[in-house]
Amino acid sequence: MSYDALLLLSFGGPEGPDDVMPFLNNVLRGKPVPEERKMEVASHYQAHGGISPINAQNRAMIAALRKAMSDQSMNLPIYWGNRNWKPYLKDTLAQIIKDGHKKILCYVTSAYSSYSGCRQYREDIAKALEELGDSSLQVDKIRSFFNHPLWIKVHQKRIMEKLQDIDPSIYPKLKILFTAHSLPLSMAQSCDYQIQLEDAAQEVSKGLPISQWQLCYQSRSGSPHVPWLGPDVCEAIDQIDSKEIQHVLVHPLGFVSDHMEVIFDLDQEAKDCAKKNELHFTRSKSPGTHPLMVELIVDLISEYLEPSHKRASIGALAPRDAHCSPDCCKPRRPS
Repeated sequence: MSYDALLLLSFGGPEGPDDVMPFLNNVLRGKPVPEERKMEVASHYQAHGGISPINAQNRAMIAALRKAMSDQSMNLPIYWGNRNWKPYLKDTLAQIIKDGHKKILCYVTSAYSSYSGCRQYREDIAKALEELGDSSLQVDKIRSFFNHPLWIKVHQKRIMEKLQDIDPSIYPKLKILFTAHSLPLSMAQSCDYQIQLEDAAQEVSKGLPISQWQLCYQSRSGSPHVPWLGPDVCEAIDQIDSKEIQHVLVHPLGFVSDHMEVIFDLDQEAKDCAKKNELHFTRSKSPGTHPLMVELIVDLISEYLEPSHKRASIGALAPRDAHCSPDCCKPRRPS
């Protein structure tokens, strides 16, 4: 199948102190998030110069993809657009149209199926094209890839990078906490997000020399009266019996890169919680631009460029369909 270009579509993040509040206003538009929570999140960005690491990571991934795709004679120009900050998706699509492209393949920086991580991006594309008044541009989103063998392998590699620095005699008293972004239960019940995470955690754990692990969540927001997926990573740490476990390794299984939520919620809050409980703490990296992650994206692209290319998967669940069904991740917005 022929495509004219590749679009990397992501969440976006501020590039300086003056960007923080406008960015958060974009993120939280229409959501009942208390003002104090918004100010708290703003302080996390300001503590890092008002700059989100997600932008540099996306630029690095685009550079890595250009080289990898060129090496395989995939001569597709790469564009970058965001939901919540510059370069905005609508502006990027306008440039794509101006450049004369007609059929676009879209890689979204989210491995799992959910409203905010999948369907909302498709809605964003449809809305932007409607506002641009263009019905001729076709944009096909690459499928969710939570159980692609390379997704599992890159997480194993990232965890082993840290385990190699820990004495193997400690392994029986070490527990891995896999984390992912929490969702309101009402949203989680409308998609396979939790099931996909459980399947991925199970597959990743099979390649590790650690028997004790748990899936938990992070970064919840909104009203405290609305139930969300749990336990929170800090709750999970608080529940650990320090007589049985002496070391926790926290790994961001639900994330493509180390953006601000990963850095603050894990490197600061979870680390402080482990210290309070007198536990040794280690945090492994997300995939980022690891060569296996780049290889994974190129393989996903190949599924769409070459009809005979097999959709790879591992674990209990089948690979996701190449194109989302109309009812996929029905739009239940976070409360």
